[in-house]
Amino acid sequence: MKARIKRVMCRSRYAAMGAALGAAVGAVFGRNAASTGGAVGALIGATAADTRDTASSFFEEATETEFNPLSNSDDEPN
Repeated sequence: MKARIKRVMCRSRYAAMGAALGAAVGAVFGRNAASTGGAVGALIGATAADTRDTASSFFEEATETEFNPLSNSDDEPN
C-alpha cells in the first residue's frame, strides 16, 4: 500500500509541475492557450512520472539479478 501511495504522489507531483509549466508557456499566447497548455502539461507530466517509475523499477530489478560470468578467470587468453 505504501508503494502505491508513493507512486500516486510522485505522479501527481509531476503532473502539477507539468501543468504549471504548460500554463506559463501558454499564458504568453493568451488565456485559452494557458488553459490548454496547463492540461497538456499535466498529461505530459503524468506520463513522464509513469515512465520514470517503470524505468526505475526495471533498473532496480536488473541490478538485483545475478549474472553468470561470460568467461572464467582460469581461462587462458588466445
